[in-house]
Amino acid sequence: MTSTGITTEGWDYIKDVAKHMFLPTLVLVMLSTGSLTRYFRTGMLEVIRQDYIRTARAKGLKERTVIFKHALRNALLPAITLLGFELPGLFGGAMILEKVFVWPGVGQVYLESINMRDYPFMLGFTIFLAVLTLLGNLISDVLYGVADPRIRLK
Repeated sequence: MTSTGITTEGWDYIKDVAKHMFLPTLVLVMLSTGSLTRYFRTGMLEVIRQDYIRTARAKGLKERTVIFKHALRNALLPAITLLGFELPGLFGGAMILEKVFVWPGVGQVYLESINMRDYPFMLGFTIFLAVLTLLGNLISDVLYGVADPRIRLK
């Protein structure tokens, strides 16, 4: 996580860790960004063809208002669904990244526990991933209410 033989403290240490964290973070983000972008583009193209978008344009609304206020909210719903599944997926991808970039973390500990047959740790980590899945679903449900005013949380 740091340069070899570094003995700095404070901001210099933070800058060095950030420098070494850039590439793993970029890889982890780019893995999920591609699929989300593809789903978002498909949803937006589908929404743009709807009658209410044509009606909003016919009323004389600015194109920016039509896109951001009418089309974007409805196109976000499929992307929000997939965004909820990305939270546990980040930890699965982090396990591989920790191995490739030789970063210490829970992913390497989990992979070592598989080799050592440490069943309690493996079960605990699996339960942790299940809780992250539930948390991701909860976050996506809350974001549904924000994106679409017809959906109310009760």
